[in-house]
Amino acid sequence: DRIVKDFVALHGDRRFADDKAIRAGFGRIGTEKVAIIAQHKGRDTKEKILCNFGCPHPEGYRKALRVMKLAEKFHLPVVCLLDTAGAYPGVGSEERGVAEAIAVNMREMSRLRTPIVCVVIGEGGSGGALGIGVGDRMAMTEFAWYSVISPEGCAAILWRMGEKAAEAAEAMKITAKDLRALDIIDDIVPEPLGGAHRDVAEAANNLERHIVRTLRELARVPLDNLLTHRYDRWRRMGKFIRGQQQAAQKAGATAE
Repeated sequence: DRIVKDFVALHGDRRFADDKAIRAGFGRIGTEKVAIIAQHKGRDTKEKILCNFGCPHPEGYRKALRVMKLAEKFHLPVVCLLDTAGAYPGVGSEERGVAEAIAVNMREMSRLRTPIVCVVIGEGGSGGALGIGVGDRMAMTEFAWYSVISPEGCAAILWRMGEKAAEAAEAMKITAKDLRALDIIDDIVPEPLGGAHRDVAEAANNLERHIVRTLRELARVPLDNLLTHRYDRWRRMGKFIRGQQQAAQKAGATAE
């Protein structure tokens, strides 16, 4: 509401329902016309329940893909705002193919012929975030987190106790600073002192400036080069692990 002007929402996936956990449509950010897709958690209890606490169902991802395909058709860039603890794992969601919906979105976003900018603005949890999180540039707000699972969930699995959440968070490297060092994200969007909730207007302005600047940078890149860079960006993730393995294998061969 603070950064998108003339927003027109699109609803429904044309297969099952309209998922309130994902808002999607068209509008302007600064002077840039864009398709925007955002995960929505709700504010009060009634809205949170309606939005499933920001955990999308498969129809949410299919709605998002429908909007992305329209953006590609009309040569508009796509902006995705990620804020979810994860996709909804309930029986109905699984029966309607949530894993398949996320996988299809990742495949189609990897080859969508239009610029894509993704920003984690709060929680970036698991496949729920990846379902709208494949793009040319990935950023995080300063105090957001982005990981395969929440620290509490990791601690519950590994140690059977939530008290180990801080230890799990440190091991998983979930912060913007850690992920920038690992080359998982490209940029960190600064937040006001104490966090975005302390000054929502300033946080929104910082986000808007980042999106507009990034869109203008991507607009100068030829489309074929953009797709090649997008593919290479995702393929090179984990290169530090391969480097360690190759070094260990080389050291072993030298010792022999």
